[in-house]
Amino acid sequence: MTTPLIAGNWKMNGMLRSLTELKGIADAVKDGRTEGCEIVICPPATMLSASRGILHNVAKVGGQDCHSEAKGAHTGDIAAEMLKDVGASFVIVGHSERRADHAESDEIVKAKVNAAWRAGLVPILCIGETQGERDEGKTLDRLGEQLAGCVPSGARGDRLVVAYEPIWAIGTGRTPSSGEVAEAHAFIRKTLTDRFGRETGEAIRLLYGGSVNPGNALELLHIDNVDGALVGGASLKAADFIAICEHAARPDGRDPFEPDFSDLEIGLE
Repeated sequence: MTTPLIAGNWKMNGMLRSLTELKGIADAVKDGRTEGCEIVICPPATMLSASRGILHNVAKVGGQDCHSEAKGAHTGDIAAEMLKDVGASFVIVGHSERRADHAESDEIVKAKVNAAWRAGLVPILCIGETQGERDEGKTLDRLGEQLAGCVPSGARGDRLVVAYEPIWAIGTGRTPSSGEVAEAHAFIRKTLTDRFGRETGEAIRLLYGGSVNPGNALELLHIDNVDGALVGGASLKAADFIAICEHAARPDGRDPFEPDFSDLEIGLE
């Protein structure tokens, strides 16, 4: 059994006044309502430092994207090292909105995974199919392509999270059936296990994302191979987000592990 992870992706939402929602999340964690569940909030970069101050010692913060380079002439971009510098522990990479809006290829996403590792961050790698790919029966083919193209060698359970986000479900209020989610997650698990071995393949946490809310979270989080959720709109309100976390919380109260990057060699294939 792995520690369930609930990650909130605020996307391009939130101002400093929204920090009151983070205070609500922090209070709920301190009250023990999410015991046994690891929590990370990924706010806009403008709010990262302030968010870290509020969530310090109760939850973690992450970035929503990073550049593959550590520094340089990349106006408007942010390096993984910069995220780490302001207290981030995670970073989302390969989100479908980044792939679509910024033409990010699997190769670019793979470079960002390596960049996250270089900086000591845990990447939350997003993969998923379009409605057309699902209609054509190509869901598993697409997931396999993304895993092969985006995951470098050196993957391990404490330094990689994979989020399955069917593109057609993100922000639409639609979700796949339990059977469809189970099939996708079982395929991802087997693909990772076949490549990296059973111990690593079973240790990498697999999140489901795509219109997760308090009403469907309980069912989704109890599907085999679903180790948590990447939550969009419902993470903007403390009450909704904590309700999802409570569905994921387990009674053992285990502390979330800390990733170890001491033996990492970037770029080896």
